[in-house]
Amino acid sequence: MPDHRQRVWHSGRVGVDPVERLLALQQYRHNGARVPHKPLLVLLALQKLATTGSSDLAWSEAEDRLAGLIAEFGPTTKTSRPQSAAYPFTRLRADGVWALSVDVPDDLVTPLRETDVHGRLDPAIDAALIQDPRRLEGVVRSLVDAQFPSTIAPDVLLAVGFDPELLAPGLAAVTPEERKRSVAWRDAIVRAWDGACAFCGYDGSLGGAPVGIEAAHVRWFKVGGPDELDNGLALCSLHHKLFDRGALGLSPDARVQVSEHFRASGVGKQVYDLHGRELRPRPGAQLPAPVHVEWHRTQVFRGDPLAA
Repeated sequence: MPDHRQRVWHSGRVGVDPVERLLALQQYRHNGARVPHKPLLVLLALQKLATTGSSDLAWSEAEDRLAGLIAEFGPTTKTSRPQSAAYPFTRLRADGVWALSVDVPDDLVTPLRETDVHGRLDPAIDAALIQDPRRLEGVVRSLVDAQFPSTIAPDVLLAVGFDPELLAPGLAAVTPEERKRSVAWRDAIVRAWDGACAFCGYDGSLGGAPVGIEAAHVRWFKVGGPDELDNGLALCSLHHKLFDRGALGLSPDARVQVSEHFRASGVGKQVYDLHGRELRPRPGAQLPAPVHVEWHRTQVFRGDPLAA
């Protein structure tokens, strides 16, 4: 087996604090499309660092895991699984935080397989984070927090191999979020739907306050979704999660859609009953705008809806 310690590692720019470069990593977007490939690769590398002391990842080790994460937490595409993983594994070099053991072309799967390519975070990042586990945890939290809504972030951490408790309120993120959520928006959305889930009608309360009812963005706040009344729904905790995971969606005529990929064999079959249900907010309240519904359909909803 080749000795990877003797290889020349080809990485990106230098001269900036390495951990700050990692925190500045931005999800690539094109015309509003979500492409969380790079953050997911970095999270895999950080998990390897946390468990072994090195972020070194062989392509043979990363290919299936990274492709699986992209398929689960990214938008549905026609790109092959290996190709979807090759994109971040090669292109993350340009962000100055990633290095490859062999200088292969971008995006090509075959060279990654044939030349036994390894990737790793900048050694300075490894050194800084392995010496300070709390800072490593903070970086993980910041990356997940910046890319995914709170309904999905724990699932991402668990899938990568981190403890979802990293998202506990007591552990602060390393960098503050630039955009602040509007508490007034949350209250206005819940009122617009009479404190009830827009999908199932659940309207539980305790002491006069709704319990288990949440304000859900149709277009995610994390990717520029506005705190506007036409970009929100009141949903119970369960249906908020299913909506953000793409099991539930909306049709152009404001009806609930259930993904063909959703499966249930017990009580979960009740979700099927939501398919085709018309949204009915309080009179005078706004339905989600078509532009946000279309974004959710292309960037979050899984596959096609169930047959009518």
